[in-house]
Parts: sequence; structure tokens; C-alpha cells
Amino acid sequence: MKKVLILYFLSFTAIFAQSFILSDILVEEKALSKLVKDVDSQELKSADLSEALMRNTPSIMMLRRSAVSNDIAIRGMKKDNINVIIDGAKVYGGCSNRMDPPISHVLTNNIENVIIQEGPFDVENFGTLAGLVDIKVKEPKEKFSTDINLNAGSFDYKKASTSLSVGTSKVKLLLSMSKENSGQYKDGSGNTLYDQNHLMNTSQTANMYQKKYKDIDSYEKKTLLSKLYFNLSDTQTIKLSYTANRSKNVLFANTSMDAKRIDADIYSLNYEVFDLGSFSKNLNFNIYNSKVNHPMTSLFRNKAISMNETISDTNSKISGLKIKNSFILDEGLLTFGLDGSKRTWIYDVYNNGIRTGGWDSKFITTNKALFSKYNKNYGNLNMAFAVRYDKTNLEHKQNNVDKNINDISANIFFTYTYDTNTKYFFGLGKASRVPDYKELIWGNNDFSLDKTKNYEVDVGFEKVISDFTIKTKAFYSILKDYIYKNKVNSGGYENLDAKVYGFEISGLYLFNENLYFDYAVSYKRGKKDKLTKTQEDIDLADITPLKANIGLTYEYKQHTLNANILLSDTWDKIDSYNDEQKIDSYSVLNLRYNNKLTKTFDITLGIDNLFDSTYAVSNTYSDIGIRDGYSGEKTMINEVGRYIYANLRYRF
Repeated sequence: MKKVLILYFLSFTAIFAQSFILSDILVEEKALSKLVKDVDSQELKSADLSEALMRNTPSIMMLRRSAVSNDIAIRGMKKDNINVIIDGAKVYGGCSNRMDPPISHVLTNNIENVIIQEGPFDVENFGTLAGLVDIKVKEPKEKFSTDINLNAGSFDYKKASTSLSVGTSKVKLLLSMSKENSGQYKDGSGNTLYDQNHLMNTSQTANMYQKKYKDIDSYEKKTLLSKLYFNLSDTQTIKLSYTANRSKNVLFANTSMDAKRIDADIYSLNYEVFDLGSFSKNLNFNIYNSKVNHPMTSLFRNKAISMNETISDTNSKISGLKIKNSFILDEGLLTFGLDGSKRTWIYDVYNNGIRTGGWDSKFITTNKALFSKYNKNYGNLNMAFAVRYDKTNLEHKQNNVDKNINDISANIFFTYTYDTNTKYFFGLGKASRVPDYKELIWGNNDFSLDKTKNYEVDVGFEKVISDFTIKTKAFYSILKDYIYKNKVNSGGYENLDAKVYGFEISGLYLFNENLYFDYAVSYKRGKKDKLTKTQEDIDLADITPLKANIGLTYEYKQHTLNANILLSDTWDKIDSYNDEQKIDSYSVLNLRYNNKLTKTFDITLGIDNLFDSTYAVSNTYSDIGIRDGYSGEKTMINEVGRYIYANLRYRF
């Protein structure tokens, strides 16, 4: 039992090899990543993956915008600085205000594996500047199996999900569906989203919700996942996947509009061949297409009374192809490949059904790349080296702009195994990412922005001492031409230089065979290199203060009881010039109990925020269009108050 828990911990904290994982079920450890299973079993309270990541990893900040469809930041960097891959496909939202972030288009009940890799250490995917979130959805099984979940929670939350898998050794099929909706949650002070919208004391009454919509639901959501696998032979497989996400009437109380719809479709085809010869142990072809349609609406706001409904309709689409081959070279593993994608974004504005604005042409980002990786052991020392060359074109015909950006990314990572209980690691990496459509079009940028570069060093160790385990990690990131909000430039962006550095410490202590304690602590600091006429605060935005997650778990027979405390120091190192605000410290206690009633039935009961605290986890950096209140401050959305939930699961 102790050995199993130690292995669980090694997966759970996952600081070694610059990776953090989502839950505490170990499947496999790799030099540069952690692979974790059973996300759907561990994260039952919310379908929103962003909340699950924040709850388990203190270095990740959730960006609260609504009851669902929230975003994340890794080490203070968000949006295109983070690469999100869903079942091999890149996904981009259409909304300039990130109402439809990539991570929101897959739900926890459909997730099998999640990799969270911090830093510029990924060369297989375009634009991994601050980190990679690689999400693997459920896979079909040969034998017949079914999974049914019924979930209910506070604020009239209801969810039902089911999955069915059937197959043979040659063909396998998986179908998974879910439906959920929720009323408006209340924060610790008893305020709903409607209340928080009206308590802003704002002079912008046009953006307030109409009274008749005071009690409407905060969102509705339906999903479908389908996968079909063909084993053509012992060495060949074809995998087809389709994921659909349909959200409706999602309330965004601190912006001027809500989401009328958020519709996402993700298609992927993967063909894999093994053991073709000495120069191909594994050959993989991956083709994907994802599209997101997101019309924003003013229907629920006061301004719709006199102006009728205004719709800002955004459409985002990306198609891509990746080919990679791996083989053994001089007792090491060499991987090389081609990666290409074409991303398209369109924006239109309608009033009372008539088009009144937008852009008349598409904004297109086209990327072509070559990459290679090599991994080899030299006794107790493992070395991993990787390089990528990108050729990117940015095109917007309405502005008569055609811009080319080329770059080379590379990293090297060493892991030294001193003994079975001690490991040390050291990594150097450099990566870049190109500007997105909003950064190039909003304000007066005129496509003048350069790519952002991240030069980073990571160092740390892990140590097991009897029943106690500790892992440490420190990083130092030099950001060149970091794309940052520029209030002076008509609401646009600029390039500046900055530094982000910090550390993470985590560990576990086994009291006995049934009781164990785990912890994770994260601290980071971010500063601009200098003040300018357009930047009057030296602090970088979105750099959270000292945070900690502390957990105590008791397991006995079919019973599991978990207590988890989330802690944060006062957030007072802020970029006030770009509209961030001081946020008070908080401590939140969450409790969960699981009982495996039979081999096929189990029940989970939980209480989050037991003491009904009023607190906020994300700030109001002005790169997102958050409304101003009467005082001129950007409006902050509080977290959920006391939340009670229950989940009944049947598996066969």
C-alpha cells in the first residue's frame, strides 16, 4: 500500500521533469511529461476543466469569467502563450474576450489523460511558449462497457452523462453524451451573477441585465464524443474521432455581452504504423480540423431595449497535419517530423438581423514546421534534446498586410538519477509564438508586433525519505518582445521585455497504510524590464501570489474521505496601470466522500467552500474587455460560495 501511494504522489505533484498532472492516478512517467488517467472519475463536481486544473495545481490560475467556459494561465501567461491540444487537434476560440477558450471545449467526463507541461520544452506543436496542455479523451474498449453518471449540486445544477463502448479485436466504437445546466451560482456573500452585475455601481446602465432576466440559468451545455478504431493488422491502426460541444445562453456578468451560443466541432484522423524497419519503429500521420462558432449577444442587457439585439458573430477554424517518425539511433530514440496548420478567423456584427460591421476579409495564420527530438541514457544520466523550425505567414487582406515570421526553437533537458530515491534535473529552453488576430488588429498596431520569445532555465530535484517525499523546482524565464497590453495605443498591444521567476515545492507524508497527507506550494514573480511612456507599473499582470494546496486523505475498504485546503496570500503585486486590483488572501476548505457500494455502483458526496467564503482567484488585467464600474475599476467576479454536490455512477 505504501509503495502504491508513493507512486501516486510522484504522479500527483509532478514537479519533476517540468510537468504537472491533473489527478492522482499514475499510468506512466516520461522524461519530459506526466501521463495521468481517470480524470473523469476524480473530477465530478464541475464539467469545467479549468477549475479542475486550478484545484489540483497551485501554479495554474483559473480566469473566472462565468459559471463555465473559463480559461487558465500558466506562470502568469495565458491565451496563445499556452498550447492546448485535444485528442491530437489544436483548437482556437473565436471570441476576442475569450468566452470560448480552447480548454473549454472538452468536459472532464470525457477526458482520459491530461498532460500539463510547463515551460518552452515542446517542439511538436506550434507556439508552445509557456506550457502545453495535452488532453486525451476516452478511448473505446474491446469488451462491452457502459458508464452512467447522474450529478446534482447547489444552485440548481443538474447533469447526466453516459458512455457506451463496444468492439472486437479489429473494430472498436465509443459513444459518449452529456447534458447539463445550472442556475446562477451565489458567491460567499449570497450574490448571484445578476447581483454582481448590478452591484458594480456602474454608470454604464446599458450593460446591466434587464430585471426580467434576473433568475435565468447561467448556461446550458450538451456534448457528444464518438470514436471509431480499426486495427488493420498487428502493426497498423486507424483512429477516427469527433467531439461536439454545444453551449447556449452563457452569462458573462462582467462584460458587456453574453454568449448566445458556443458551438465547437473537433475532427481528427490518426494513422499509425509500427516496426516498418530499422529506420521506422513508429510512423504516425495525424490530420485534424476544428471549428468554433461563437455569437455574442446583448439580448439580456438594458441596451437591447432601445437598440434591439446586437450580435457579434465570431468564427474560428484550424486545419492541420502532422507526420512524425521514430527509430533507434545509437541506443537512443530519434524522432523527426513535419507539422503544418492553417488558422482562419472571421468577425461580423449584426443589429436586429442586419449586418452593421466587422471585417470584410479573413484573418489567416499559416504555419509550416520541421522538428526533431533525441533522447538517450548515458548511465544514470538521461539527455533529451529537441529543435523546431517554424515558417509562419500572417495575412489580412482588408488591411493589405502579408507578414512572414520565421524562428527556431530548441531545448535540452538533463535528468540524473543518483539512486532509486533521488533525482536531479536541469533544463534550458527557448520557444516563440506569433501575435494573434486581436493583438494585430485592435488599436493602432498595424501588424507591427514581433513574435514573443521565451528563454528559460528549470532546475530541481525529487527525494524520497522513508514515508516522506519532497520535490522542488525553480525556474527563470526571460521574455523578449512579450506581447502586452498598451492602454495608450488606442487599446492595442506592444512588445516589451520582462522576467518571470519562481519556485514550486510539493510532497507527501504517509502516516499509515490508510492515511496520507499531500501538499504543493507555488510562488512566482513577474516584472517588466523598465518603465516607459506606455507602461507606468513595473509589475507584470496575472502573476498570482504565494499559493498552496494541502490535502488529507483517508482510505478504508470501500470508503475514501478527502479534505483539501486551498490557500492564497494577498495579491498586492499588481499592474494597477493596466487595471489590476488588490485581492485579499483566502483559505477555502473542500470535503469529499466516496463509497464504492458495489462493483458497479459508487456514490460521491462533496462540499466545496465549506465556510462560504467570499473570494476571487483571478484579476482584471485589461487585455480582456471587462466592464468598468462607477469607480472606474474593472469588475471582478467572485468564486462560488458553499457548494454541495452528489454523484451516482454505474459502471458495467
